[in-house]
Amino acid sequence: MVAANKSKKFNRVLLKLSGEALKGDSGYGICPNTIAGISKQILEVKEKGVELALVIGGGNIFRGVAGTTKGMARSNADYMGMLATIINGIAMQDALEQVGINTRLMSAVDVHQMCEPYIRRRAIRHLEKNRVVIFAAGTGNPYFTTDTAACLRAMETECEVILKATNVDGVYDSDPKLNRDAVFFDSLTYLEVLQKRLKVMDSTAISLCMDNKLPIVVFNLNKYGNILKVINGEKVGTYVGG
Repeated sequence: MVAANKSKKFNRVLLKLSGEALKGDSGYGICPNTIAGISKQILEVKEKGVELALVIGGGNIFRGVAGTTKGMARSNADYMGMLATIINGIAMQDALEQVGINTRLMSAVDVHQMCEPYIRRRAIRHLEKNRVVIFAAGTGNPYFTTDTAACLRAMETECEVILKATNVDGVYDSDPKLNRDAVFFDSLTYLEVLQKRLKVMDSTAISLCMDNKLPIVVFNLNKYGNILKVINGEKVGTYVGG
């Protein structure tokens, strides 16, 4: 499976970013230099004629699960997390447009002054018109992560792969920043991810991808040019497939 991935050029992809990816070296919030660097990498991808959708988490502003540990109702915490993804989406939209990329920000909850409502056919049409589509507010429902939302939107818009951007080189059996002996996985099946409880995505997201045969490539966003390398079919990071 990995060999097939090497020779394939993806034409429509969904890039999943964590909210933490936007904060750079700051403890929280959005780092202008970091988001500008991500935009330049996306511009390189767009210049190759690739159709690209984007899902961004909200953990740099508010993390729903963390809110529940402090006594907040899970649903309320998750709704706050959805609003955080809209804030990140607006910031990313602005950064992308500053480098000349046409964008559309679509939300699963109604915030019509700032976002279009998510409509599947309209999203596909935006992609066909070479616009980067940013999907915000998750699925619009509490108890679902932005990883699950990314898988759902990727399948709905007929993306060929999910590119999961992280701050390490791929998937390890433990945190390589804490464990020098952490084992790197070149490739994995969906079942291996579930059975080994590897922190690629949550189990709902992995199961969705497995049921619909949607591959995932987990790679290091901090190494400039990695997004384009994955698009070109180069071996970068960890490939997760059937």
